[in-house]
Amino acid sequence: MMKIALPNKGRLSEEVRELFNDAGLEVRVRGERALTASLGGEFEAIFVRAQDIPEFVADGAAHAGVTGWDLVNEAGRELDLLMDLEFGRCRLVVAAREESGITSADGVKDGMRVASCFPRLTQEFFTKRGQQVVVVPVSGAAEIAPHLGIADIVVDLTSTGSTLKMNGLREVGTVLESSARLVACKRNDSEAVHRLDELKQALGSVLAARGKRYLMANVPRRALPQVREVIPGLNGPTVVDIMNGGDYVAVHAVVPAKTIYRTINALKAVGCEGILVTRIERLMP
Repeated sequence: MMKIALPNKGRLSEEVRELFNDAGLEVRVRGERALTASLGGEFEAIFVRAQDIPEFVADGAAHAGVTGWDLVNEAGRELDLLMDLEFGRCRLVVAAREESGITSADGVKDGMRVASCFPRLTQEFFTKRGQQVVVVPVSGAAEIAPHLGIADIVVDLTSTGSTLKMNGLREVGTVLESSARLVACKRNDSEAVHRLDELKQALGSVLAARGKRYLMANVPRRALPQVREVIPGLNGPTVVDIMNGGDYVAVHAVVPAKTIYRTINALKAVGCEGILVTRIERLMP
């Protein structure tokens, strides 16, 4: 059974499990503290800390894994990047105290102390810029370091920047943009590569369907040119004759969920009737 390393806790763990469940690879655990689980009977999940997943996968303890791109880069291990899962988005940023006078990463002076849970990425970032800093590794809550005199600036993860602002810090540079990624061991054999390709397709079909809706409407034939502009669909809307429909035809299309309100109003404005909108579970491009 092929092993997939998944985060054992936190928001990332919840989103990963939801994705696999939606892809038909239900996470079946024996109990809350179980360290392994079946993924729809196709794969075996092993639950470990998100920061340990790059090591597990690189060493071959798991054929593939899901973790943050920031953690993959911090580990520095050679892995195959299979796909961006498009959630868990955040940024690894340089932040300084508001009163420091530093407004960009260029303002970081040689010899300054930088606190971070990502010492490797932090050192690489400033070294590439030709800045000589002293990296202070911390295990968490890096934003408190400047207030305690432990460091002058921090390199920390943020999604909205609100936590940094709350603690009197402002962003002055971006080290890395991150999201959840599916990564694989470079030593996988051809069979494992094939099965992981199938896994990519399954997960990708769920991701492609998110943010999309399937729309159906009865459309006056005369309004088809206008409707084509409103709902272009993937390759144009599908037009089907309706039995005893008279001047009406049925139009089907995949449309963006975020604009569905305006889409419905635009269709009604040109005389469309019987408009139906449904969710899509999977979408294979």
